[in-house]
Amino acid sequence: MQYIPNILFLILLLVGSGFFIKNSKKIIRNIKLGYKGNDLDHKKERWTNVFRIALGQSKMVVRPIAGILHVVVYVGFVIINIEVLEIIIDGLFGTHRIFSSIGTLYNILIASFELLAFLVLVSVIIFWIRRNIKRIKRFLSPEMKGWPKNDANIILYFEMVLMSLFLIMNATDKQLQILGAEQYIKAGSFPISSFLLPLFENLSQSSLIILERSAWWLHITGIFIFLNYLYFSKHLHILLAFPNVYYGSVSPKGKFKNLASVTKEVKLMMDPTVDPFAAPAEGISDPAKFGASDVLDLSRTQLLNAYTCTECGRCTSNCPANQTGKKLSPRKIMMDTRDRLEEVGKSIDTNGVFIPDNKQLLGDYITKEELWACTTCNACVESCPVSIDPLSIIMDMRQYLVMEQSAAPNELNIAMSNIENNGAPWPYNQMDRLNWKNE
Repeated sequence: MQYIPNILFLILLLVGSGFFIKNSKKIIRNIKLGYKGNDLDHKKERWTNVFRIALGQSKMVVRPIAGILHVVVYVGFVIINIEVLEIIIDGLFGTHRIFSSIGTLYNILIASFELLAFLVLVSVIIFWIRRNIKRIKRFLSPEMKGWPKNDANIILYFEMVLMSLFLIMNATDKQLQILGAEQYIKAGSFPISSFLLPLFENLSQSSLIILERSAWWLHITGIFIFLNYLYFSKHLHILLAFPNVYYGSVSPKGKFKNLASVTKEVKLMMDPTVDPFAAPAEGISDPAKFGASDVLDLSRTQLLNAYTCTECGRCTSNCPANQTGKKLSPRKIMMDTRDRLEEVGKSIDTNGVFIPDNKQLLGDYITKEELWACTTCNACVESCPVSIDPLSIIMDMRQYLVMEQSAAPNELNIAMSNIENNGAPWPYNQMDRLNWKNE
């Protein structure tokens, strides 16, 4: 009988970890549906970005209030979960506060965990108020209704409950230490949960043990539930922000991707010394498809971007097209890409391979109106705290519209015709191009 709790904990550990690994493999598989991009160069710059942007949160604090609160939650949640290692060992072997033997350092660690837990709790409550009472404008966009709105609140509730359980667990543990209960050795410093002691001082030892054990079990079970909930949530960025920043673009913001086959054709047209009938250069051939109309046409980095999106809305709130009433929302572009990728992934789960479903990202999720509203100013890319690039997806889909469907807006078709005929986007003969100087 004495080993039943250990066996139950082992089952919880195996089931929780198993589901997490299974879902992680699905995400990796879905991301690998994209093509390999040229994102393994400039390794030094990429690692610098990881330490500066992902670890250092440098782009979060551009908006000080939200940024500082996020840093508190980020640092607190990471450091507090160091204690999970102790909880796992205690759960497997039936010990209690196994690391208490390190003495004073243990007291410092527990005190630090408590202070951070309190700061996380306060920060999360402020986040909830900003989202649900103050109703910050960037959380009220059309794409943030329904599940996206509920998802954000569910995570906040999760964090409130986990931090509260942590403090209740410590408070009842401290009271049991005071009463000299068996196994509850005097260890740890409790600067925050000590304030909760008056709530428990009149309880019997058996009631305290039930409360402490209940808080302990609920805390660790909640952590495993939270871990597996990430798969269904925008909070995947907790895990994916680091690789996403590493694989993020390191090219100058104004530089756009060129197709080798198109570049070759342009050079042939512009260079009179090149034989237009010569054989294509080695390694350069026309792509099977120009641009992208569905998620399978995107790169792995773009699909990783979609899963990493935090739905914070900084991109959309900084988008000049969105600010002037256009339908474009860079956040929606990323959310739509992720939703379509999940749809393709579910088809693979069911059939073993993706069965075409007469749907695609372009048209069924993202409209032409949204794509052509983009000014390509890079404001969305610059403002993203985890190096997501909605513009690259927009440009790939525009390329498909122009080169595969000849579906550019009339104004753009006129400009392209003028470039073809006059060497400039204006409807003037090349010989008359400078006449404006004489007017």
